[in-house]
Amino acid sequence: MDTYQFHDMKLTWLDGGVNYLDGGTMFGVVPKAMWSKKYAPDENNLIELRTDPILVQFKGKNLLIDSGIGKGKLDEKKMRNLGIRAETRVAESLAELSLTTDDIDMVLMTHLHNDHAAGLTEWRGDKLVSVFPNAAIYVSQIEWDEMRNPNIRSRNTYFKENWEAIQSQVIPFEEECSPLPGITMVHTGGHSNGHSIIRLEQAGEAMIHMADIMPTHAHSNPLWVLAFDDYPMASIFAKEKLMKEAREKSHRFFFYHDAVYRVVRFDETGKKVVESLARSHG
Repeated sequence: MDTYQFHDMKLTWLDGGVNYLDGGTMFGVVPKAMWSKKYAPDENNLIELRTDPILVQFKGKNLLIDSGIGKGKLDEKKMRNLGIRAETRVAESLAELSLTTDDIDMVLMTHLHNDHAAGLTEWRGDKLVSVFPNAAIYVSQIEWDEMRNPNIRSRNTYFKENWEAIQSQVIPFEEECSPLPGITMVHTGGHSNGHSIIRLEQAGEAMIHMADIMPTHAHSNPLWVLAFDDYPMASIFAKEKLMKEAREKSHRFFFYHDAVYRVVRFDETGKKVVESLARSHG
């Protein structure tokens, strides 16, 4: 498993599964001739996307950022349509660290689309139960409301199987919350109406998890947004603001979906990677 030490915070990427999605969809209106130079597609124009939760160990607590793509909850047709080639192995990853799912204290959900939230619940016998029964689950109020009452578009990714068993654990917030000092969730909207980013701050430095308004390092251009985004202009404005701040202050970015890098820092133009932690393929 890949790890990164950010001062007193230790980040570990767990095995949350993988899916392959259409590259054009993941880069919206950007021509393939441009995006394919930054993120390589396969012969079917599909790109690899990890769904790896990030374990953050800090101040004696175990926090998880998002939950993985889940396992055993989708039929063969949905697996094929969603491009899922490997399901979640989060419990197995935690076991390698001498931890169990019971040891997770908090789960920070950037949003509740199926590829981020399916790992919150699992089947035990004929009942869906919480995978992380002792965790407080943080998510924006807007996202939590839409998860339970999806619209005609979002009902294809907000499933009751992912929320009914964990509703007593959910702690919704409005615009911003800090589950621990130095860890802040900020509502941005964009990819979904309730989408949030996560900011880690230590010793005057910051790392930002942009979630799905910048799912990979190749999406650093504020105009390169997903066709999946419900509110693309909100994504653009939020990313433009955050990228400007990052360039000025040399912030690092870390990723849930990126199959190439776990962590990057860009130069002052925001285009060239000058520091990185590559994803291992072991």
